[in-house]
Amino acid sequence: MNLILFDHPTIRQNLLPFTFTRPVAAIRTGILTIAGKWEKQLNTKASYSTEGYLSKKFTTTITEDNFWINGAVCPNAGLINLIHQLNVGDAIVKNSMILAVRTPDDEVPEVILGKIIEFKSDITLIDQVWKIFQFNGAQIRSDFQLLTNGRKSAGIKDKFTHAYAEENIFIESGVKIQSAILNAENGPIYIGKDAEIQEGAMIRGPFALGENSVINMGAKMKGDVSIGPGCKVGGEVSTSVFFGYSNKAHDGFLGCSVVGEWCNFGADSNTSNLKNNYENVKIWNYPKGGFVDTGLMFCGLMMADQTRCGINTMFNTGTVTGVSSNIFGDGFPRNFIPSFAWGGASGFGTYQFEKAMDTAAKAMERRSLKLSEVDRDIYKTIFEMCTRERVWEKIK
Repeated sequence: MNLILFDHPTIRQNLLPFTFTRPVAAIRTGILTIAGKWEKQLNTKASYSTEGYLSKKFTTTITEDNFWINGAVCPNAGLINLIHQLNVGDAIVKNSMILAVRTPDDEVPEVILGKIIEFKSDITLIDQVWKIFQFNGAQIRSDFQLLTNGRKSAGIKDKFTHAYAEENIFIESGVKIQSAILNAENGPIYIGKDAEIQEGAMIRGPFALGENSVINMGAKMKGDVSIGPGCKVGGEVSTSVFFGYSNKAHDGFLGCSVVGEWCNFGADSNTSNLKNNYENVKIWNYPKGGFVDTGLMFCGLMMADQTRCGINTMFNTGTVTGVSSNIFGDGFPRNFIPSFAWGGASGFGTYQFEKAMDTAAKAMERRSLKLSEVDRDIYKTIFEMCTRERVWEKIK
């Protein structure tokens, strides 16, 4: 099976700023990315159909028989069963949206020549940024079953670590846990290969910790939390997703939030996820160029890749930050911060491209990784695309 995960153009726009730097299917919710879920379920490697400037990093493989699947859709048993039954030219749709199509074409066809199958069951569709954390608990449960079925956990070796409902806890090889409390009574806990949970950490499921990630001493993980690979996380975290390689090593609260890759939180930074008047949270929407109602009472911070904040930064409810911004200073910064912004509540300037890339390279070197020319080109495109959002440049 040649699996291609395609970006629905409207959904991709609604998932900015995270889709500035990745296809829709490369978004993590639950333990795995959406692409990872499909690859595991269909036992094949996926390629991507995405924006041109991302295509060198996220390539497309075309054959004479292609299964194109909407990259915003999380797989379920019913949908997978129908996909296996598709003949060439057939498509699966829901409410006029293509979920999957089998075709020899080198793109999703505008006209379906075969049978159109209406999928009548519910689907999990990640078509807004807040749905990444909203569906995270359910996706942890689903991915946990997918990853652990028929396998045996390495188990908890430390005699000072206390586990509740240990049958719902899965430990991969190389994990180090000392003097922690793991409570899986309300949902599963998955600890990835070579991860570490330090002394005094308290973890409540559903929870997922990625490969080579660390939970720092005294941390409080309050459930519905996913942490991707290569992260260091401490303090208090609730209902949030870290894509990978990001740090929130110190005390401070993060709730109902999504954090991209290569982000960093200064010590004692905090996020509000509830308004004092209990009204629904509104959040910046890129295609609208304004704020939209999430329909949620709880919604915190959406922080895109390579963005960092200084110590004691305070993020207001429903804040969105673009790619590669540097946020610091006292007071609450605005709740929409464009890409390559430098500053805080007292005002912003432009984070000059070469300086931003120098910082990005140094951050990646700390993980023994290198900022590639392909990545630089992607960031350069984003820098130029987002010029119009940096309104202070027009004033000058």
